[in-house]
Amino acid sequence: MGAYILRRLLLIIPTMIGIMAISFLVVQFAPGGPIERIIAQIQGTDVSATGRFTGGGGDFQGVGGEGGGSGGEATSAYRGAQGLDPEFIAQLEKQFGFDKPPLQRFGLMLWNYFRFDFGESYFRDISVLDLIAEKLPVSISLGLWMTLLSYAISIPLGVRKAVKDGSRFDIWTSAVIIVGYAIPGFLFAILLIVLFAGGSFFDWFPLRGLWSDEYANTPFWQWISDPRALADYFWHLVLPLLAMALSAFATTTLLTKN
Repeated sequence: MGAYILRRLLLIIPTMIGIMAISFLVVQFAPGGPIERIIAQIQGTDVSATGRFTGGGGDFQGVGGEGGGSGGEATSAYRGAQGLDPEFIAQLEKQFGFDKPPLQRFGLMLWNYFRFDFGESYFRDISVLDLIAEKLPVSISLGLWMTLLSYAISIPLGVRKAVKDGSRFDIWTSAVIIVGYAIPGFLFAILLIVLFAGGSFFDWFPLRGLWSDEYANTPFWQWISDPRALADYFWHLVLPLLAMALSAFATTTLLTKN
């Protein structure tokens, strides 16, 4: 038993390295990266794209074309880079680390991850740790309540299906569960928004967020003791939990039955 646990723990290392390698390849080489995004912004809204170099201004001296600069043609393979100064493209590559060889970038990424240095977001210009801290309450809320709801419904349903194996109840619930499992969660979420969040039919549920604006800055100890704030919080959770529950119910229910 101890040897098995040790083997499983040691397998975590190559598994994590493999996951990070695949993520690295997707982020680094898939089209539509941060440099192409900035180039697209320059072609449309020059100020927002170049403000990171000038502190908010829009007259970065390396930008060619109508924005001024050398007017040289970019020699890079980035889409939409025609008319931009190659030095500007090179500065973008240096800023995002694309001036280094891929293997060196991957090694640097692993070293930074080992030190819990996740750098800055390519698209939000803030620390990744700050982004994680910002989104963590949402992830914890959805994960916690989804787990409780899933087990509270799926385990009794699975036991009931096992007791009534082969009955009409078992057949019909299996059909509903399989159909629900086959529907992609994001597609069901869009359907819920269109139907119940002010899309085209009913405006019964909020469209986004975990709570209304009036409770956004309320301290936790006051918020947790306010029945209206709690009701508002759970009201915001209804549609997200429904969208996530569709496939979770199927897996847990069938596992319980079997």
